[in-house]
Amino acid sequence: MRYFSKLCLRVSVVKSFSAAAREKPFARPTHPKTLAFVLFDRAAGAPYSSGEPFNENSPGPTIRKVLRNMNTRFTRRVAAGALALLIGAGAGVFPAFAQSRRTPPQAPQKKNTRPDEQTPDPSKPQQEPQEPIPPDTLKEQEVVKVASNIVQVEAVVYNKKNGSIVMGLKKENFAIFEDGIQRDVTNFSTPDAPITVSVVMEYSKLGQDIGYYGSSGMEAGQLEVLRPMAAFLSQFIKPPDDYVSVIAYDMRPTPLTDFTNDPARINQVIMLLLRNQPAFRETNLFDALKLTLAGGRADSVVLENSDKRWQEYAGMKDIQGRRKAVFLISSGIDTFSKINYDEIRKIAQNAGVPIYIVGTGNLFLKKYDANMSAEDGLGGATTPGRMTFLQAQNTLKTLADETGGAYFPMTFPGEIPAILNSINAMMRNQYSLAYSAGERRDGKKHKIVVKVDVNGDGVYDDKDFVVKARQFYNSPKDDKSKQ
Repeated sequence: MRYFSKLCLRVSVVKSFSAAAREKPFARPTHPKTLAFVLFDRAAGAPYSSGEPFNENSPGPTIRKVLRNMNTRFTRRVAAGALALLIGAGAGVFPAFAQSRRTPPQAPQKKNTRPDEQTPDPSKPQQEPQEPIPPDTLKEQEVVKVASNIVQVEAVVYNKKNGSIVMGLKKENFAIFEDGIQRDVTNFSTPDAPITVSVVMEYSKLGQDIGYYGSSGMEAGQLEVLRPMAAFLSQFIKPPDDYVSVIAYDMRPTPLTDFTNDPARINQVIMLLLRNQPAFRETNLFDALKLTLAGGRADSVVLENSDKRWQEYAGMKDIQGRRKAVFLISSGIDTFSKINYDEIRKIAQNAGVPIYIVGTGNLFLKKYDANMSAEDGLGGATTPGRMTFLQAQNTLKTLADETGGAYFPMTFPGEIPAILNSINAMMRNQYSLAYSAGERRDGKKHKIVVKVDVNGDGVYDDKDFVVKARQFYNSPKDDKSKQ
């Protein structure tokens, strides 16, 4: 009896809605409430519009309270019946509206049919299905990977007593030892190839101040760096066979010119540095060496007038088939690089490129050593103390020794010609050696020692001759060892 009374109440509501629908057509609401509830609310005369949220507590007839207390399953069934009656009544009252409704398609229609779902054309002959290939006939291809690490070693041999460079040696005169074990020399070339040099120079206000006070204010401070740079580029680079690039650094490295053999471009670099002044006090040496040896992202080349703010550069280690070296002019002070001393040592050791260094700031240190504090000032490394200068000199010496280069501390301008002649002779008289490290990938550092037998008598001449070569090799680390 209780359910029968609820059914009668639902039917009466539908009839009242049919009467109200003649006065004002119903607009489809967008609120997610049930359509039956909206119909009852419209039929009862409650002010409801499309998009208006349904509020059960809003003033209206008591029919909503009755519906809210009904059983949910029975309510859904009655609502479905009410909708069916409404559609039938609407079709009779509004025949034009019922006829204007589109009949949904009987078959599914797709705008874009996939190739495998296309309907076959009866006019075209159908292809017979191919038999699947037996799985036994499919064999996996075996990929054989051979990993061989070739270690390049640039070596210079000179006499201990007079410092003269030894030339005319052959492959049989050299021996390479890795961790005390002799390795076979696989590649050998005599020093007759042109050179490819990257000039890296400190161009900062700190270096300018050190040079200015070192000369007692008699000349511009940046000339201490510009003199050896200009002399090397104008006198020791021989176009068109030799190539050179120039990088100036302060708080970040800035390539002035990419590798070139054009004398006019080399002269442009010299005039550019002479006519300008340093802008920043920071001297980030390690970042500049990383860009030079390993490459990376840096400012666009200055003399190329590029529209791009940044460019990607390859390092000196990627140059193949040419005798290469780095010519560094610096005080050795590093203020705030992104990498530390250990990281730049590892990068320099892996690059296999000798670094020849002219050390600046020595005249300043000799003049004011007794008056300087041992520690840095309030500005940190930008106001260096005695320990910072000594540490900088040790850094330059270590980088030169471990890469097979040379370090020349410069005090007076008169020393420049002799220093540059020695550096030029070492660059052009390097013996290119190489050996295979095999498939070893332990990620460890290995000691390299190059010995020479000048006379060919089977005895290494360690007492009379010195071999300048790289001292370490860092083996790559296998990915499986990281897991």
